[in-house]
Amino acid sequence: MSSFFESDSPSNLTEYSVSELSGSIKRTVENAFDQVRVRGEISGYRGPHSSGHAYFSLKDDRSRIDAVIWKGTFSKLKFRPEEGMEVIATGKVTTFPGSSKYQIVIETLEPAGAGALMALLEERKRKLGAEGLFDPERKRRLPFMPRVIGVVTSPTGAVIRDILHRISDRFPVHVLVWPVKVQGEGSGDEVANAIRGFNEFAPNGPIPRPDVLIVARGGGSLEDLWSFNDEVVVRAAAASEIPLISAVGHETDWTLIDYAADVRAPTPTGAAEMAVPVKAELEAQLASLSARLQGGVTRQMDQRRQAVRALLRALPSLDQLLALPRRRFDEAAAGLGRGLELNTLNKRRSFERMASQLRPDILSNRIAERRQQLNERMTRAERTIERMIDRSRARIDRADAVFATLPSRLEAQTGRARDRLGNLVRHADTAIRHQLTRARSELVAQERILQSLSYKNVLKRGYAVVRDEDDRPVSLAAALTAGAAISIEFADGRVGAVTSDGETTPSAGTPPSKKRSAKAADPAAPPKQGSLF
Repeated sequence: MSSFFESDSPSNLTEYSVSELSGSIKRTVENAFDQVRVRGEISGYRGPHSSGHAYFSLKDDRSRIDAVIWKGTFSKLKFRPEEGMEVIATGKVTTFPGSSKYQIVIETLEPAGAGALMALLEERKRKLGAEGLFDPERKRRLPFMPRVIGVVTSPTGAVIRDILHRISDRFPVHVLVWPVKVQGEGSGDEVANAIRGFNEFAPNGPIPRPDVLIVARGGGSLEDLWSFNDEVVVRAAAASEIPLISAVGHETDWTLIDYAADVRAPTPTGAAEMAVPVKAELEAQLASLSARLQGGVTRQMDQRRQAVRALLRALPSLDQLLALPRRRFDEAAAGLGRGLELNTLNKRRSFERMASQLRPDILSNRIAERRQQLNERMTRAERTIERMIDRSRARIDRADAVFATLPSRLEAQTGRARDRLGNLVRHADTAIRHQLTRARSELVAQERILQSLSYKNVLKRGYAVVRDEDDRPVSLAAALTAGAAISIEFADGRVGAVTSDGETTPSAGTPPSKKRSAKAADPAAPPKQGSLF
């Protein structure tokens, strides 16, 4: 038995493990396709994974290949992949041994031609416009005379020299330059960081906050200006709290930052002209306004001087104004001596009368009277205090007596309340039983009335109800036709019948004896039972 299992295989092929075979295939594929360029359409793109890597596929009309962009490479791409975009990917082909699949590891990614870039630009423009980033209502006016201007551009190009030269010629102000790359990998992030950095300056900080920003770059191709179409740059320009001027390219060059900026300048030099006024023109205008102001003040003073002179001619002279007050003063001065003498005489007489009343015996009597009044008031006050003390002591005694009897009174009140509650409960039970009895009696009476009015009681007296085939009551014989099926309801049940010409034929279920008795009955005899209808 053991020899059977230990027999050698008849094949002389080399035996590989699954891992060895997968590794060999991986090395072979990577050596054969170490650097390839693949053109295709992005499919299944959902953005970067939580790890930072991006997984999607490249496809054409017949095939599909998995693709991956590692986190380090993804952050260096000039533009972000989007679903349905046709691109040219450069990288190497490798396999994934865990699931026997092959994929391309992308190192660079670029749109497939200028048409793809324009399509991407239009799609991004529609997307950001739908979010309201390009709305005219959110654009702000530029300050008329800024004190500090922030410039975001390359520090080595001709653009910054043109801007500084134009600002110094027109109106020299403080200029802050934030050096950035304006082309190539990572330039969009640097421009966005510069805009956000200027906005984060404190208004009164060590570095003055700009009153207006200029984002500038010289002209170039669509690929050269692509950094200013980056979504992060557009969002940073739209979110800027400082008014922003976009001066990217020449007159015919348009980028997405131009739509998000508050003002678009045709050239960087034009942006500098928009940012500051002309100092010489302002000085000339100020001089003109000063001359006009001086002339207006002079004319106003002349008019006021003439008006004052006219008023002076209408005023009376100084002697006329002082004549009447001077006369009153003279009369008062003449009567002042006599008045002083009379006043002195009156005061002397009053003093003599008061002096006659200020004798020692009078003062002693008044002091004795005041002392007696004071003693009487003290005596009355003592008696009043004693009476108040007695009344307070009596109230305290009465309160002690009331508090001593309070437990027994509370117990008696509790007992009376308990008895009252028991009486109310018994009365409530009695009232409910009486009400139920009355309701039961009324219900029995209504039932008797209902039974007395029921048509079935009439049926018990020998009447019957005739119904047609739809079970509707028939009150007239003319309402029935020959051969119609009817039913007759008696007090003890229903029977079926069929009508005929002048005679009703009982149904087959009627007993023969009743048929003979019905034929033998006298036609002239009055009927013994009738219909309710």
